[in-house]
Amino acid sequence: MHIGMIVGIGPAATDYYYRFLISALADAGQDLQLTMAHADTKTLLKNQAEGNVAAQVGIYRELTERLQRCGIERIAVTSIAGHFCINSFKDVSPVPVIDLLDVVKAEVGRRGLRRVGLLGTKVVMETGFYGVLKGVEVVAPEADLLRVHEAYVAMASAGVATPAQREVFLRAGATLTSQQGCEVIMLAGTDLALVFKEGDNPGFEILDCARLHAAAIALAAMAR
Repeated sequence: MHIGMIVGIGPAATDYYYRFLISALADAGQDLQLTMAHADTKTLLKNQAEGNVAAQVGIYRELTERLQRCGIERIAVTSIAGHFCINSFKDVSPVPVIDLLDVVKAEVGRRGLRRVGLLGTKVVMETGFYGVLKGVEVVAPEADLLRVHEAYVAMASAGVATPAQREVFLRAGATLTSQQGCEVIMLAGTDLALVFKEGDNPGFEILDCARLHAAAIALAAMAR
């Protein structure tokens, strides 16, 4: 299946998704049919902070229509911050949307999780992952919330994580698990792969939302 992705928000997430799909399709012995369109990080974060759903949906729809002319059959947005308007976008998208929130919700239910911590942007943390995890206690790092947000935005914009930014995320995750009783830390920002590398042990259990989403996109790409 020909997949479309709205990327650029931020650059490290784009690289992560792209490499994941290349590897997954190669392992499956299939050719990857993928076309991408760039969305602007600053514009997205401004619209998210202001709750300007209409403006961001308009951007997504325009980009998706452009990709549809290239033959895409499914669309995905490679940003959790960018999912603040995903339901409204799904209502108007010319092709079906591979929704990260749905994918993560299903995995949390499958694992029977009851109390999870969040790392990501301010809006994602304050809304408890946009309120989609019904019946689950979703905990934000209250004392470190602004520091986590600022570190995340700076990291996502630059495409690299500094040692100081890594320490912010690791400290917040450790506090959420050791002091606030969270069973797992949800990496609720697709650029957190810059900090939490596969195979690393941060000292607490993680649920990598970007990896779950990329795997769902790969499955769609393999469909005939």
